[in-house]
Amino acid sequence: MSKNPLKLFNSLNRQLEEFVPIHPGEARVYTCGPTVYNYQHIGNMRAYIFADTLGRTLSQRGLDLTHVINITDVGHLTSDADAGDDKMEKAAAAQGKSAWDIARYYQEVFETDLDRLNVRKPAHPRATDYVESMIEWGKQMQEKHCYELESGLYFDVSTVPEYGRLARAVTEEGEGRIASVDGKRNAQDFAIWRKTPPGETRQMEWDSPWGKGAPGWHLECSVMSAELLGHPFDIHTGGIDHREIHHPNEIAQNQAHNCSSDSAARIWMHNNFLIDRSKGELGKMSKSSGEFLVLQTLVDRGYHPLAYRMMCLQAHYRSELEFSWEGLDAALTRLKRMVMVAERLADAPSMPVAEHPKFAAPLAKFEEAVADDLNTPLGLTALEDALGVKKVDAGIKRAVVEHMDAVFGLGLFDLTREDLRIRPKTAEITEVEIETALTRRKAARGEKDFATSDTIRDDLSAKGVEVMDGDPLGWEWKLA
Repeated sequence: MSKNPLKLFNSLNRQLEEFVPIHPGEARVYTCGPTVYNYQHIGNMRAYIFADTLGRTLSQRGLDLTHVINITDVGHLTSDADAGDDKMEKAAAAQGKSAWDIARYYQEVFETDLDRLNVRKPAHPRATDYVESMIEWGKQMQEKHCYELESGLYFDVSTVPEYGRLARAVTEEGEGRIASVDGKRNAQDFAIWRKTPPGETRQMEWDSPWGKGAPGWHLECSVMSAELLGHPFDIHTGGIDHREIHHPNEIAQNQAHNCSSDSAARIWMHNNFLIDRSKGELGKMSKSSGEFLVLQTLVDRGYHPLAYRMMCLQAHYRSELEFSWEGLDAALTRLKRMVMVAERLADAPSMPVAEHPKFAAPLAKFEEAVADDLNTPLGLTALEDALGVKKVDAGIKRAVVEHMDAVFGLGLFDLTREDLRIRPKTAEITEVEIETALTRRKAARGEKDFATSDTIRDDLSAKGVEVMDGDPLGWEWKLA
């Protein structure tokens, strides 16, 4: 267990705070999950790499971790502010499938992407399994905190203390967005229950005291965190966009239901955006534009998913991260260098981390970095320092590298150099054909038949294979 106290940035007060678990020996974390009406873009996936890194850090400190990532399979509109179409219903109509089938399919894809990124599998409760509890919450809050309109049951944000404190809506210009729903008392008021409009039938609707309909999007996280983690719990995470509307609304519901000024989560943490400058001036990756990168796109271009995890770890979670293919190449090269060293330790026995003078500095640097609000960029340099230590027992070195990688989740001892070769899906030549040609080329070079060697290289180049003679990483080829 680290000797350095873990300090985390709390969005509630915009300050670093020492993490002290509410329940001794335990850590309870809730992460806002995806709305499963479409594929998750790689900007979405950054949030889960961050949350997984946090969870791995808590686990390494000897805490029994309970981590929940909810699945929003109902209730989310195309606007965050109670306007627009239901995302599930809209996707179902567009694809000619039931909303339930849409939700299950995209949940499975999401979970596959988590696996490919080495995100440890948390609990994945579905919102539709908690609708009855959401109705009970609405009934409990209704008298003091809600009012009913033709369109549904709405929460009056003026009934709770310091609404919007998390977003700093009062002091930070432009952080709040407002909805135009007739009859609302306050612009920031939000739906607890959305009634099905007269004459319409939705695939996902339930009976309630306020009429047939569906719960508001914000309600599920309050209900599910309470039932699965208890209130209060330790940490709530999500993307920085949730800091402005969704999480303040969660806090308001928690305060109303629990009859308390407490926000339910002691620490609220938010990762920053992934920026793609090629998508316009702002560059924030989103599904609303209709053009976005998913993990499978990277895989189809030949990149291992863990190259993207490395890319995310190279930036602090609270910093914007700019995506580019050149940046992904650089992250892949860095990962390759680490794997090359790890391969040489593959046969060494794994053992507990032991004190060794040659690893004292890298370990201290690593512990300080991770304890300082998950400073993974600095932590990665500590890992590289450890990998670079020479003339030391291989078992000890492996133990130190495993200890650090347990936080980074790169799976260094599960990867090989071959795994990390760039192999686009569109490539027509097979790996067997490439390896056969390279074997012939190696033999020709051994016989000083450089004409044949050059011919084989040129033939491979014409098929998109770059033969990297003299590559310091030892990579024999890559597919363009």
